[in-house]
Amino acid sequence: MNTLAKKVVEKMMSADWFSQWLGIEVLEASEGKSKLQLKVRKEMLNGFAIAHGGITYSIADSALAFASNSYGRMSVSIETSISHTKQVKEGETITATAKELSKTDKIAIYQIDITNEQNDVVALFKGTVYRTHKDWQVE
Repeated sequence: MNTLAKKVVEKMMSADWFSQWLGIEVLEASEGKSKLQLKVRKEMLNGFAIAHGGITYSIADSALAFASNSYGRMSVSIETSISHTKQVKEGETITATAKELSKTDKIAIYQIDITNEQNDVVALFKGTVYRTHKDWQVE
C-alpha cells in the first residue's frame, strides 16, 4: 500500500466504529483507489433472507471515503447513488473496489464496483466528494 494512503486509511479505520462492526477488511489503499472486503452475516439480512441493501451501500461508502481521502486531504461525500444488480446471501464475501473517475481541486468522482466471490457484480455505486483544504495529520 502507498505509505500516505495506508496511514490515512489506518487512521480513519481506527475511529470508524461502523466499518469495524461491519467486519470490513482493507485489502488495498493507494492514491485514488481502495479495495475492501466483508463477509455477510445473519444480522445483515433483510426479511427476504438476502443482504440488506444498506450493506452493499455501506461497504461502497467506506471504499469511497478511503479512496477519496488517500491523498492526505480530507474529503467528504456530497452525493452518492447505488444500483443493486444481484442478490447477496448470508456467508458470501463481497468486495468493493473504488477507482477515481475525475479529480479537481474541489470535487472528485469515484466508481465503486461491489462483487461477490465469483466476481459477479452485485452492486454499482457512484460517489462525488468535496475535497476540503484540510490535511490529515498522520505520522
